[in-house]
Amino acid sequence: MRKIRSVTDKLGRRLEIPVQPERIVSLCPSQTETLFALGLKGRIVGRTRYCIHPADAVREVAVVGGTKKVDISLVRALEPDLIIAEKEENTPQDVQALSDIAPVYVTVIESYEDALESILELGDITATSEVARQLVVEIERTFARVPVAPSPLRVLYLIWRNPYMAAGNSTYIHSLLKKVGWTNVAATLEGRYPVLEDSTLPLQPQVVLLSTEPYPFQEKHFPEAQQRWPNALLYLVRGDYFSWYGVRMKEAALYLQELVPLLHSLVESHS
Repeated sequence: MRKIRSVTDKLGRRLEIPVQPERIVSLCPSQTETLFALGLKGRIVGRTRYCIHPADAVREVAVVGGTKKVDISLVRALEPDLIIAEKEENTPQDVQALSDIAPVYVTVIESYEDALESILELGDITATSEVARQLVVEIERTFARVPVAPSPLRVLYLIWRNPYMAAGNSTYIHSLLKKVGWTNVAATLEGRYPVLEDSTLPLQPQVVLLSTEPYPFQEKHFPEAQQRWPNALLYLVRGDYFSWYGVRMKEAALYLQELVPLLHSLVESHS
C-alpha cells in the first residue's frame, strides 16, 4: 500500500498526497518547467498547451487544455495521483472539479520570495527536496550578481495592448522591478494588472518596458506607445524573464545583469 502524507497548500487547504507521487499533472507553465528541472521526467503525465518548456521533454506529455480552461475529462483519463496548480494561472472552478480526481496542490506566486519558496514546496511534495534546495541556492547566487540600479528609474511595464495593461503591485513582475532598484509607477494603481485609462496618463514613466508576452509586443508598436508616453524611453524586454518563475529565474538573472546598466545608460543618453 502506498504511503500517504498530509500537506497544506498555499490556499490553506489540507491535502492527503502520496509520499512519492508517480503521475503528476502540472497546470502552470513555470511550474512544469521547474518540475522537469527537479528530475521528474517520466512522472509528469499531463500539462497545459502553454507548458512549452523544456521543449524536447514536454512533447512526450499529454495536453489537457489551457490554463484557464482545463479539460477535466482528459485529466481524469490520465489517472494522476497529484495535480499542481497556481492561483493566478488556474481558475477556482477547475481546481474544485479536479479535486474530485486527485489532490490539487495550489501555489501562490506574488513575489520573488514566493517564487523561491514555491520551488522548495515543489521539491517537498514530489520527493525531490535536495534538488530543489540546490536550485534555490543557484538562483540566489546568480541574482546576487544583478547590479542594483544607481538611481530609482520610474518604470512602466506593459503586459497588454488594446487596452494597455501594466504589471501592478503584488505581482512577481513588480517584485523583480523593485529588486533591481526601479520604481514601478503602476504600483499605485488599483489591481494587480491595472488597465491604463486616460486618467493614468500622469504616471510619467522614464522608461516604458514593452513585454514580449503575454501580449507579443514588437518594435512596430513603439510609435503608438510613444504617442501615449512621449517623454519616455521605450524598450522591448523578454517577457519570460520577467514573468516565468522557478528554474527560468537563473536565466532571468543573467539577463538582468546586462539589462540594468544598459537601461540606465540609455536613459542618460535619452534625457
